[in-house]
Amino acid sequence: MADICPKCGLPKDICVCSVLDRETESKIKVYTKKAKFNRIVTLVEGINSDEIEKTEKNLKRILACGGTTKDSIIELQGDHKNNAKKALMGMGYNEDIIDVV
Repeated sequence: MADICPKCGLPKDICVCSVLDRETESKIKVYTKKAKFNRIVTLVEGINSDEIEKTEKNLKRILACGGTTKDSIIELQGDHKNNAKKALMGMGYNEDIIDVV
């Protein structure tokens, strides 16, 4: 028998909890700052801690850049503010919760 999701009660292969969690999250803030040697770094904060590793990996792949996660904030090398918003929307995050500063 298939595993059952404890949240929604559906089998795990058709579970939609992760999609629903993305839609009901708090605000996601995307902004840039200058880092060491006057390099621009794009920061994405407000992603759930259980989704942050997967989201970081997908953002780095889609934007073709390096990056890391520090203190629940995704750091991407380069200025990717607008492209990061498009990539997050492509991953299923709602446009209304993404705030580009």
